[in-house]
Amino acid sequence: MILIDGKLTSQIIKEEIANSVATIKKKNGKIPHLAAIIVGEDPASKIYVNHKVKACAQVGFNSTLIELPIDITEEQLLDELEILNKDTDIDGFIVQLPLPDHIDEQKVIMAVNPKKDIDGFHPVNIGKMTLELPGILPATPYGILELLERYKIEPSGKHVVVVGRSHIVGRPISILLSQKRETGNATVTLAHSRTKNLKEITLQADILVAAIGKANFITADMVKNDVIIIDVGTNSIPDTSRKSGHRLVGDVDFERVSKKASYITPVPGGVGPMTIAMLLKNTLTAAQKKEA
Repeated sequence: MILIDGKLTSQIIKEEIANSVATIKKKNGKIPHLAAIIVGEDPASKIYVNHKVKACAQVGFNSTLIELPIDITEEQLLDELEILNKDTDIDGFIVQLPLPDHIDEQKVIMAVNPKKDIDGFHPVNIGKMTLELPGILPATPYGILELLERYKIEPSGKHVVVVGRSHIVGRPISILLSQKRETGNATVTLAHSRTKNLKEITLQADILVAAIGKANFITADMVKNDVIIIDVGTNSIPDTSRKSGHRLVGDVDFERVSKKASYITPVPGGVGPMTIAMLLKNTLTAAQKKEA
């Protein structure tokens, strides 16, 4: 079994980005600038956004963190987005999800300038991805593609089963892996919570992408020998042996499934760090396109 180390791979990508930033700075002095908006005091969201800000510093980006109160109105938030859309110094920005219930997430996503949408969630970017046109890819699926490429895992001709149909991970990665691309050309089955005979389908998978959001959902009896596992899940479960009282696990029962897998991503340290790395890569791409 080979462990697919997303933490190490993300560090390599950050070093590549830092080298590009140094070249850009030497050429014209314009440093890529990433902004992040967070609404409210959700601890997990704050930790994730702080990781993104820290990552910006590691690669030499400028960064701006905009913290807004949880009772901000939808109209006020949209006004903040418009300021970022018009700011020529900002190359890309994210709005940390989830948002409070009184704010329409889809309306917020639609209000982001597609050229600055480094999450890759805007319908313009999703449409370009679907049509295999140049655009900004959703960060987590982009990270999965990078892991497969850098570990020389060839999806072509293989049966990929994606468990989970979210707009953020499941649907995009199912589309990307089926496309005529270097890390693609797979036969893809998209399964989800309503899929009947799920075990029969997952047992056919040469590559299984688990993105259903349920701790240890994929068990050893659901996969065949030498399967390649990409575990996107991040679930907190109780653990009295930890100071925090909990620990993170994926959607895959790592301890047992890893004994059958040829490759597998761990949680934490697998896909998660790659998401942040690809947000940085998307920001760099946006900055380069603006200067071209």
